[in-house]
This record gives sequence, structure tokens and C-alpha cells, in this order.
Amino acid sequence: MRWILVAAMLVAASAQAQKTEKAIFAAGCFWCTEEAFEKVPGVTSAVSGYTGGTVKNPSYEQVSSGRTGHAEAVEVSFDPAKVTYEQLLDVFWVNHDPTVKDRQFCDSGSQYRPAIFYINDEQKRLAEASKAKWDKVKPFKQPILTEITKAGPFYPAEDYHQDYYKKNSLQYRFYVTGCGRYNRLDSLWGELRKH
Repeated sequence: MRWILVAAMLVAASAQAQKTEKAIFAAGCFWCTEEAFEKVPGVTSAVSGYTGGTVKNPSYEQVSSGRTGHAEAVEVSFDPAKVTYEQLLDVFWVNHDPTVKDRQFCDSGSQYRPAIFYINDEQKRLAEASKAKWDKVKPFKQPILTEITKAGPFYPAEDYHQDYYKKNSLQYRFYVTGCGRYNRLDSLWGELRKH
């Protein structure tokens, strides 16, 4: 009888694992992007890492040099029954400055470029539709420069970068405030950030 219970639990766990989907977003410093997505109900994890470059398993130092082509990004795992990809796109838009290329706030270089890295054709379609929607309703005049590009390999960043905003909250707050991230986002998006 016990083995039937164990088998049922394994089947249920497998079914739950199959419900998880992934999305990859780059919105400047991955510490900040991770924080934004981890607060979304239905997101099961947000992992800081690197994507969009040419070097396998790059280190932070390599990516920071700007010579690998990678962007600091976050791989979001989510339960589509609780949060949709479209809703994650909305979170992404209001948590970065789409009016600049190869920088975000006080960080500059191609490693900080804003981008949606789509994993499949459906994500590409939804990302393009989302960009078109925000282009019509954006509360600012500048054009949207955020790129939409096919995802390549995603490499998790070093352990000390994961959950940085939780593990080093004082340093993180100093960084975010010093960079003017929240002030710039509020000036760009206004009330849209409060939804």
C-alpha cells in the first residue's frame, strides 16, 4: 500500500514540474531584475545569470569586461496557471528604462542592455505584441529601444549574485538609490508602476 502512495506522490510531483515554464529577461543589473520577478505570485524562481554572448560558462569578470556579448539577465521559472507570460512581460516593461540602449541607470555597456530573450515562437509573438502595446500607451515620448531576440544558452551567475538583494540588503539599497533606479522608473512609468 505504501508503494502506491509513493507512486502517486511521484506522479503528482512530475505533473507539477511539467507545469513550470521559463522566461528570460534582461533589464540592467540582474540583482534588481531578480528582485522584481521574485515578488510576482506564480513565479517559482528567478535566477541571475548571463545570456546572449559567445563564451561558454562566462564569469562575472568576463561579462563585466563587455567583450563576451552577454547580457546580465534573469531566468524566471513560473506556473502559467498562476501567472501568464503576458503578465511577466508587463512586470518587465515597468521595471526597466526602455528608452536607452546598452545601459540601465548608472550601469553602462552592452552587458546591461534591456532585452526580452524569447524561448519559443509563442513567446516571440507575445513579446512583439507586448512591445507594440506599450509603444502605443507609454507615458513618455522617447522610442522604445528594448530588443527582442532569440534566447541562447543561459548560464547562472556565481552564488554570491543569487538573491543579492536579500543577502546584502544594505549594500543593495545603497546601490539602487545611488543609481537612481526607482526615481527614473517612477518618472518614466508613473502610476503604471504601482499596479
